[in-house]
Amino acid sequence: MELDTIFRKCGLCPRKCGADRTAGRGFCGMPDKVYAARASLHKWEEPCIAYKNGAGTVFFSGCNLHCIYCQNNIISNELRGKALTVPELADVFLRLQDDGADNIELVTPTHFVPLIINALDTVRHRLSIPVVYNSGGYELPETIAMLNGYIDVYLPDIKYFSPDIAAKYSSAPDYFDYASRAVTAMISQVGKLRYNSEGGLVKGTVIRHLVLPSHRHDSISIMDWIAENTSPEDVLVSIMGQYTPFDFIPDECRELRRRVTKLEYNSVIDHAAELGLNGFSQDRSSASEKYVPDFSFQGL
Repeated sequence: MELDTIFRKCGLCPRKCGADRTAGRGFCGMPDKVYAARASLHKWEEPCIAYKNGAGTVFFSGCNLHCIYCQNNIISNELRGKALTVPELADVFLRLQDDGADNIELVTPTHFVPLIINALDTVRHRLSIPVVYNSGGYELPETIAMLNGYIDVYLPDIKYFSPDIAAKYSSAPDYFDYASRAVTAMISQVGKLRYNSEGGLVKGTVIRHLVLPSHRHDSISIMDWIAENTSPEDVLVSIMGQYTPFDFIPDECRELRRRVTKLEYNSVIDHAAELGLNGFSQDRSSASEKYVPDFSFQGL
């Protein structure tokens, strides 16, 4: 791919910040080189994603959302990471496969898509496991189109329905407009859910949603949209209760300085069940800092 052209005026995500990432950094905080903070087997994903040895997760540095409550704040907002060349990233993929990974899971990859494609081009013929694209959902359909033939499983968030909430927590009032279109494009690209003989997902889309304190009605609106615009044959829904309040949450968002209540979380799960959505929900005990990965460059 013509990386110099792409990165000189970056428009890979809905921010379309236009930054010259060959000379500086974009809104995502990243230049025109891959930065990552961890590559390892991760056993705490959805059962169809980490079904045997664990997903082969590559946690990329930077983010196009910069959510104020991000549990991976140290890499998404503080930008901790190690620089990797394209050949080094390709080697990471192969090492994860050799370690028995159930898949290659690309975590927050949007701002590195052209480099990831180049890395996959060099090793696709040697990969026998699916490639999973785990993103915040704030995507351009054009970037998703670039990934056609490279991604087997999409694992996007739909974080917000309300423009006001998206603006307050992620400075992205247009979040749902882009996320809903991106998810539709993902489903169209990879098609119906398909599994291997061990129950692992090899094709399809899993939509994640993290329930936030004080915003269960926004979550319910997202469940309504999923039910109205997708099919259980094409999509699984993962409703997450792992929201963990951190000290860095600003005063103007003090409503986020607590965990989600049982009533809030169960009301979303119950509504999804009433709508006939299929998927997963978490034990609320997962709302703990102990589940935040150690971003000390393991596996890099």
